[in-house]
Amino acid sequence: MKAVFVKGQSAVSVDDVSDPQIAGAGDVVVKMRACGLCGSDLEKVYGEYGMTSGRLGHEPAGEVVTVGKDVRDFAPGDRVFIHHHVPCYSCHYCLHGDHTMCPEYQKSNISPCGLAEQFLVPAWNVSRGGLIKLPEGMTFDEASLIEPFACCIRAWNKSGFQAGDDLAVLGAGPAGLMHVILAKAFGAGKVFVSDINDFRLNFAKKYGVTTFNSISDQNFAQKVKEQTGGRGVDVAIVATGSTKALLQAFDMTRRGGKIVLFGVPPKGSNVSYDMSKLYSSEHALIPSYAASEVETNQAIRMMAEKRVDIAPLITHRFDIKDASQAIKCAHEAKDAMKVIVTSGS
Repeated sequence: MKAVFVKGQSAVSVDDVSDPQIAGAGDVVVKMRACGLCGSDLEKVYGEYGMTSGRLGHEPAGEVVTVGKDVRDFAPGDRVFIHHHVPCYSCHYCLHGDHTMCPEYQKSNISPCGLAEQFLVPAWNVSRGGLIKLPEGMTFDEASLIEPFACCIRAWNKSGFQAGDDLAVLGAGPAGLMHVILAKAFGAGKVFVSDINDFRLNFAKKYGVTTFNSISDQNFAQKVKEQTGGRGVDVAIVATGSTKALLQAFDMTRRGGKIVLFGVPPKGSNVSYDMSKLYSSEHALIPSYAASEVETNQAIRMMAEKRVDIAPLITHRFDIKDASQAIKCAHEAKDAMKVIVTSGS
């Protein structure tokens, strides 16, 4: 079968590897049907990713191929979503709701990766909610959006947002637009979106938001304040790894407001900021990393109930044999929003 691996800076390869085999009585093998490309995947290929896993593809959906002898809740042919990282739900971090900080979270994974024609879901993941049957009527393409949408929901759960709050989203990529969709679903007031990519800004305008190109309009933070009664937004979501965008978020957020660090900063990123301003403004900086099965099930429910429609974010589909072109397309983002890789469809 084919699987995709990082082969060095800015390089990937599609290799022929052995089909995964059931290793334990609780394992499940899944055939990938669709897998989204995430900004963290691009960071692993083109940048300096700061987390431990270097595997590509953590947004897969597919069909169960075979199950271990002790598996009772899944059978060959079941349509499923697969979460690559799963916490233990019983440690100190988990009991405080910090599931993505669980020591077991990063240790758990699927093998060889989500960007593979088939992969093994270990018993640990299966037994802790990492394998979920898809609702009837949900396509594999739609299901490939579950994981990033769940990550967005976790950020909103942490943000302290209230209906009617004004919001800024810095970064108009796929995740940024998911935040915009959530803003509309949750009853936000004014919504502002910034980016450097005019294609993506024009895409964002479909959702009735005010957009700014942060290169050509470097004074947009002041304009955001002017359009919010001089206060600034209640919540700013930094959906990019740019540290410049993070500093801009402070400038456009009201006193006592929240800045959510959602995008993945490159490893070694540093910012210089006057901490007396942070103190006197009572700004709260809230990082939000990944998602657990709590948010995953929230995402599936919102999608299944048609409370949101995020499928239009998919602009490009590539067969797994063309995964290198898919990754390049997502990285360059000339005319791309969400890029997904498919297999056997």
